[in-house]
Amino acid sequence: MTTDFVVAIPARYGSTRLPGKPLRLIAGRAMILHVAQRALQAGAREVVVATDDQRIADVLAGSEVSVCMTAAHHVSGTDRLAEVALQRGWRDDTIVVNLQGDEPLAPPAGIRAVASLLDASNAPMATLCTPILSAEELHSAACVKVIAGANAQAIYFSRAAIPHARDAMAQEPGGLPAGVEYLRHIGIYAYRAGFLRTLAAMPPGRLEQIESLEQLRALEAGHAIAVARTPEPFPAGVDTEADLARVNAWLDSVQAH
Repeated sequence: MTTDFVVAIPARYGSTRLPGKPLRLIAGRAMILHVAQRALQAGAREVVVATDDQRIADVLAGSEVSVCMTAAHHVSGTDRLAEVALQRGWRDDTIVVNLQGDEPLAPPAGIRAVASLLDASNAPMATLCTPILSAEELHSAACVKVIAGANAQAIYFSRAAIPHARDAMAQEPGGLPAGVEYLRHIGIYAYRAGFLRTLAAMPPGRLEQIESLEQLRALEAGHAIAVARTPEPFPAGVDTEADLARVNAWLDSVQAH
Protein backbone atom coordinates (compact mmCIF):
# COMPACT_ATOMS: atom_id res chain seq x y z
CA MET A 1 0.00 0.00 0.00
CA THR A 2 1.40 3.38 -1.02
CA THR A 3 1.87 5.90 1.77
CA ASP A 4 -0.06 9.14 1.32
CA PHE A 5 2.08 12.16 2.20
CA VAL A 6 2.77 15.80 1.47
CA VAL A 7 6.17 17.46 1.10
CA ALA A 8 6.90 20.88 2.55
CA ILE A 9 10.13 22.62 1.57
CA PRO A 10 11.38 25.47 3.77
CA ALA A 11 13.32 27.95 1.62
CA ARG A 12 14.94 30.99 3.22
CA TYR A 13 16.66 33.59 1.07
CA GLY A 14 18.94 34.97 3.78
CA SER A 15 21.51 32.19 4.14
CA THR A 16 24.65 33.53 5.83
CA ARG A 17 27.09 31.17 4.10
CA LEU A 18 25.46 31.24 0.67
CA PRO A 19 23.25 34.32 0.20
CA GLY A 20 20.22 33.77 -2.01
CA LYS A 21 20.83 30.01 -1.85
CA PRO A 22 17.42 28.81 -3.15
CA LEU A 23 17.89 30.89 -6.30
CA ARG A 24 21.48 29.91 -7.06
CA LEU A 25 21.72 28.22 -10.44
CA ILE A 26 22.34 24.51 -10.89
CA ALA A 27 22.49 23.34 -14.50
CA GLY A 28 20.88 26.64 -15.47
CA ARG A 29 17.88 26.37 -13.11
CA ALA A 30 17.29 27.75 -9.63
CA MET A 31 18.16 25.26 -6.88
CA ILE A 32 14.64 25.38 -5.42
CA LEU A 33 13.22 24.13 -8.75
CA HIS A 34 15.48 21.06 -8.59
CA VAL A 35 14.37 20.32 -5.01
CA ALA A 36 10.69 20.73 -5.89
CA GLN A 37 11.07 18.42 -8.88
CA ARG A 38 12.57 15.70 -6.67
CA ALA A 39 9.58 15.97 -4.33
CA LEU A 40 7.13 15.67 -7.22
CA GLN A 41 8.99 12.62 -8.54
CA ALA A 42 8.61 11.00 -5.12
CA GLY A 43 4.84 10.88 -5.57
CA ALA A 44 3.79 13.38 -2.92
CA ARG A 45 0.10 14.27 -2.94
CA GLU A 46 1.03 17.92 -2.50
CA VAL A 47 4.31 19.84 -2.64
CA VAL A 48 4.52 23.22 -0.94
CA VAL A 49 7.47 25.60 -0.76
CA ALA A 50 7.44 27.68 2.42
CA THR A 51 9.26 30.98 2.09
CA ASP A 52 9.30 34.54 3.37
CA ASP A 53 10.77 36.03 0.19
CA GLN A 54 8.80 37.05 -2.90
CA ARG A 55 11.79 36.39 -5.17
CA ILE A 56 11.58 32.69 -4.34
CA ALA A 57 7.82 32.69 -4.91
CA ASP A 58 8.32 34.38 -8.28
CA VAL A 59 10.76 31.76 -9.59
CA LEU A 60 8.22 29.04 -8.73
CA ALA A 61 5.38 30.74 -10.62
CA GLY A 62 4.00 28.38 -13.26
CA SER A 63 5.51 25.28 -11.66
CA GLU A 64 3.56 22.31 -10.33
CA VAL A 65 4.16 23.22 -6.69
CA SER A 66 2.35 25.60 -4.35
CA VAL A 67 3.96 28.49 -2.51
CA CYS A 68 3.10 29.39 1.06
CA MET A 69 4.29 32.81 2.22
CA THR A 70 5.34 32.56 5.87
CA ALA A 71 6.55 34.96 8.56
CA ALA A 72 10.15 36.13 8.49
CA HIS A 73 10.86 35.55 12.19
CA HIS A 74 10.99 31.73 12.14
CA VAL A 75 14.28 30.42 13.53
CA SER A 76 14.01 26.88 12.08
CA GLY A 77 12.46 25.00 9.20
CA THR A 78 10.23 23.13 11.66
CA ASP A 79 8.73 26.38 12.92
CA ARG A 80 8.17 27.59 9.37
CA LEU A 81 6.44 24.34 8.38
CA ALA A 82 4.14 24.48 11.39
CA GLU A 83 2.78 27.72 9.96
CA VAL A 84 2.33 25.99 6.60
CA ALA A 85 0.34 23.17 8.23
CA LEU A 86 -1.92 25.78 9.81
CA GLN A 87 -2.36 27.76 6.60
CA ARG A 88 -3.05 24.68 4.51
CA GLY A 89 -5.44 23.22 7.07
CA TRP A 90 -3.74 19.81 7.09
CA ARG A 91 -5.40 17.27 9.36
CA ASP A 92 -3.46 16.14 12.44
CA ASP A 93 -2.78 12.72 10.89
CA THR A 94 -1.36 14.10 7.61
CA ILE A 95 2.18 12.81 7.01
CA VAL A 96 4.41 15.81 6.29
CA VAL A 97 7.91 15.33 4.86
CA ASN A 98 10.27 18.20 5.61
CA LEU A 99 12.64 18.32 2.63
CA GLN A 100 15.30 21.00 3.01
CA GLY A 101 15.44 23.60 0.25
CA ASP A 102 19.15 22.96 -0.29
CA GLU A 103 18.83 19.27 -1.25
CA PRO A 104 18.81 19.38 -5.08
CA LEU A 105 20.04 15.77 -5.35
CA ALA A 106 17.58 14.23 -2.87
CA PRO A 107 16.58 10.82 -4.28
CA PRO A 108 12.81 10.39 -4.70
CA ALA A 109 13.15 6.91 -3.15
CA GLY A 110 14.57 8.48 0.00
CA ILE A 111 11.69 10.94 0.24
CA ARG A 112 9.20 8.09 -0.05
CA ALA A 113 11.19 6.00 2.44
CA VAL A 114 11.01 8.52 5.28
CA ALA A 115 7.25 8.90 4.78
CA SER A 116 6.77 5.11 4.81
CA LEU A 117 9.00 4.79 7.87
CA LEU A 118 6.80 7.16 9.84
CA ASP A 119 3.66 5.44 8.59
CA ALA A 120 4.92 2.08 9.87
CA SER A 121 6.31 3.39 13.16
CA ASN A 122 4.87 4.27 16.55
CA ALA A 123 7.29 7.20 16.75
CA PRO A 124 5.88 10.68 16.05
CA MET A 125 8.88 11.59 13.89
CA ALA A 126 11.17 9.81 11.41
CA THR A 127 14.44 10.49 9.62
CA LEU A 128 17.17 8.77 7.57
CA CYS A 129 20.88 8.00 7.84
CA THR A 130 23.75 6.54 5.83
CA PRO A 131 27.16 5.06 6.74
CA ILE A 132 30.16 7.38 7.10
CA LEU A 133 33.04 6.12 5.00
CA SER A 134 35.79 8.70 5.50
CA ALA A 135 37.71 10.12 8.45
CA GLU A 136 37.25 13.63 7.06
CA GLU A 137 33.46 13.29 7.18
CA LEU A 138 33.52 11.70 10.63
CA HIS A 139 35.48 14.54 12.18
CA SER A 140 33.69 17.37 10.37
CA ALA A 141 31.28 19.39 12.52
CA ALA A 142 29.23 20.03 9.38
CA CYS A 143 28.46 16.29 9.21
CA VAL A 144 25.83 15.43 11.81
CA LYS A 145 26.17 11.98 13.32
CA VAL A 146 23.37 9.82 14.75
CA ILE A 147 23.32 6.76 17.02
CA ALA A 148 20.29 4.48 16.83
CA GLY A 149 19.25 1.79 19.27
CA ALA A 150 18.15 -1.78 18.65
CA ASN A 151 14.58 -0.50 18.35
CA ALA A 152 15.61 1.59 15.28
CA GLN A 153 15.03 4.83 17.17
CA ALA A 154 17.52 7.64 17.64
CA ILE A 155 19.52 7.73 20.87
CA TYR A 156 21.39 10.95 20.07
CA PHE A 157 22.48 13.30 17.28
CA SER A 158 25.75 15.21 17.44
CA ARG A 159 28.28 17.17 15.43
CA ALA A 160 30.95 15.21 17.30
CA ALA A 161 32.20 11.76 16.27
CA ILE A 162 29.83 9.42 18.12
CA PRO A 163 30.13 6.76 19.42
CA HIS A 164 33.58 7.65 20.71
CA ALA A 165 35.92 4.70 20.13
CA ARG A 166 38.16 5.39 23.13
CA ASP A 167 41.15 3.17 22.38
CA ALA A 168 41.17 3.65 18.60
CA MET A 169 40.75 7.42 18.90
CA ALA A 170 43.61 7.59 21.39
CA GLN A 171 45.91 5.81 18.95
CA GLU A 172 44.76 7.74 15.88
CA PRO A 173 42.76 10.86 16.91
CA GLY A 174 41.82 11.92 13.38
CA GLY A 175 41.21 8.48 11.92
CA LEU A 176 38.24 6.30 11.05
CA PRO A 177 38.26 3.47 13.62
CA ALA A 178 37.93 -0.01 12.11
CA GLY A 179 35.06 -2.15 13.27
CA VAL A 180 32.94 0.80 14.42
CA GLU A 181 29.89 1.85 12.44
CA TYR A 182 29.35 5.59 12.16
CA LEU A 183 26.17 7.00 10.66
CA ARG A 184 25.67 10.35 8.97
CA HIS A 185 22.30 11.88 9.70
CA ILE A 186 20.40 12.92 6.59
CA GLY A 187 18.43 16.06 7.34
CA ILE A 188 15.07 14.94 6.01
CA TYR A 189 12.18 14.44 8.43
CA ALA A 190 8.65 13.11 8.44
CA TYR A 191 6.05 13.89 11.08
CA ARG A 192 2.31 14.03 11.32
CA ALA A 193 0.95 17.56 11.10
CA GLY A 194 -0.36 17.42 14.66
CA PHE A 195 3.06 16.60 16.08
CA LEU A 196 4.69 19.21 13.85
CA ARG A 197 2.56 21.86 15.53
CA THR A 198 3.37 20.41 18.97
CA LEU A 199 7.10 20.44 18.22
CA ALA A 200 7.08 24.02 16.98
CA ALA A 201 5.23 25.14 20.12
CA MET A 202 7.96 23.76 22.40
CA PRO A 203 10.70 26.13 23.58
CA PRO A 204 14.16 25.41 22.14
CA GLY A 205 15.87 22.68 24.17
CA ARG A 206 19.17 23.01 26.02
CA LEU A 207 20.87 20.38 23.86
CA GLU A 208 19.37 21.85 20.70
CA GLN A 209 20.97 25.19 21.52
CA ILE A 210 24.33 23.65 22.45
CA GLU A 211 24.67 21.56 19.28
CA SER A 212 22.59 23.82 17.01
CA LEU A 213 20.49 20.80 15.99
CA GLU A 214 16.73 21.28 16.07
CA GLN A 215 15.93 17.53 16.13
CA LEU A 216 17.35 17.40 19.66
CA ARG A 217 14.34 19.41 20.82
CA ALA A 218 12.17 16.34 20.26
CA LEU A 219 14.62 13.88 21.87
CA GLU A 220 15.23 16.04 24.94
CA ALA A 221 11.47 16.33 25.45
CA GLY A 222 11.15 12.53 25.42
CA HIS A 223 9.73 12.02 21.91
CA ALA A 224 10.99 9.11 19.80
CA ILE A 225 12.52 9.56 16.36
CA ALA A 226 12.52 6.51 14.06
CA VAL A 227 15.72 6.07 12.01
CA ALA A 228 16.34 3.99 8.87
CA ARG A 229 19.03 3.73 6.18
CA THR A 230 18.36 5.63 2.99
CA PRO A 231 17.48 3.15 0.20
CA GLU A 232 19.63 5.08 -2.29
CA PRO A 233 22.68 7.33 -1.93
CA PHE A 234 21.60 10.69 -0.51
CA PRO A 235 24.28 13.27 -1.38
CA ALA A 236 24.97 16.05 1.10
CA GLY A 237 23.10 19.32 0.57
CA VAL A 238 24.43 22.69 -0.55
CA ASP A 239 25.80 25.04 2.12
CA THR A 240 28.80 26.66 0.44
CA GLU A 241 30.15 27.77 -2.94
CA ALA A 242 32.23 24.57 -2.97
CA ASP A 243 29.09 22.48 -2.47
CA LEU A 244 27.40 24.33 -5.32
CA ALA A 245 30.36 23.60 -7.61
CA ARG A 246 30.30 19.93 -6.55
CA VAL A 247 26.62 19.54 -7.43
CA ASN A 248 27.03 21.29 -10.77
CA ALA A 249 30.01 19.08 -11.62
CA TRP A 250 28.04 15.95 -10.69
CA LEU A 251 25.08 16.95 -12.87
CA ASP A 252 27.42 17.80 -15.75
CA SER A 253 28.99 14.35 -15.53
CA VAL A 254 25.60 12.64 -15.45
CA GLN A 255 24.36 14.57 -18.47
CA ALA A 256 27.58 13.80 -20.34
CA HIS A 257 26.80 10.09 -20.05
